[in-house]
Amino acid sequence: MNEHEPVLRLREIRSFCVGGCVRSVHGLPVQRRRLALGGPVRPVDPNGEHITGQMYVQAYLQAEPRHRLPVLLWHGGGMTGANWESTPDGRAGWLSAFLHAGFDVYVSDAVERGRASWSPWPDIYADAPLFRTLGEGWELFRIGPPGSYRRAAQERVAHAGQQFPVAAFEAFAAQWVPRWVGHEHITLVAYDALLQHVGECIVVGHSQGGGFALEATRRRPGHVAAVVALEPSGAPEAAAAAGVRLPPHLAVWGDYMGAHALWRRYRATADAYFDALHAAGMQASVCELPREGIVGNSHFPMLDRNSDTVAQRVIAWLDHTVRP
Repeated sequence: MNEHEPVLRLREIRSFCVGGCVRSVHGLPVQRRRLALGGPVRPVDPNGEHITGQMYVQAYLQAEPRHRLPVLLWHGGGMTGANWESTPDGRAGWLSAFLHAGFDVYVSDAVERGRASWSPWPDIYADAPLFRTLGEGWELFRIGPPGSYRRAAQERVAHAGQQFPVAAFEAFAAQWVPRWVGHEHITLVAYDALLQHVGECIVVGHSQGGGFALEATRRRPGHVAAVVALEPSGAPEAAAAAGVRLPPHLAVWGDYMGAHALWRRYRATADAYFDALHAAGMQASVCELPREGIVGNSHFPMLDRNSDTVAQRVIAWLDHTVRP
């Protein structure tokens, strides 16, 4: 925290789960396992009813919020809400930035991530989880160019001017969690339930969470006063912008896009949707950080060394856009 920032005064920190349904599993063998240190071996029967598809949410509610609407922070693929709490090199994260700006904040772990937990496969989930390698993360997150990852940290090549704290890359990778494919529907159902639970709000989503934020806003425009898609890796089809009135949108993009073909495709999908929103007369702003003189950002601007600068850019847009 900056020494000039006021001390935060929270009236409550609480957590809850939203969404989910009951699924039954039958016909599986009963196992005998030891589940406690020094405890006896006992039967473990997986047959029966299970809760699945739920989302975990932690709410940080201020004693005297300065904004009438809370901010919901939605993480990306293979990640959890930890992305918002602090940076890999130990600085305060965007959770603190939005709290200091006077917002109540809700940080979620999406379906099958972190404290939301996950379900057995193939009994409930169709497939086994996917796990991201360090090399995939280094290059996909645009920390270094394609082919630049090496096992030895001193041999890796980062993009020139890179803002991501590369010395803390392993600390960042320790946050990664398993993910599943084909779960867009159950995840959106849980996000719908969260919007219903919270009421009118502001949504800030990153990467996969940015795509979910755009789609959830399209599905429930009455619940969202503004949406910020931070480097969205997906977006609704452009045709989905027709015939609806949606709240203000902001997309934020970092640097090094030209060196990564996959990100050029992701960007094209989001641009097509934002262009369609704009053509339909809706507010759809795009912030390209390098064009604004904020250079060197990876796919994770909220974790980069200049994360406070990017946060203030987003907060300034919200202050200007959202009715007090």
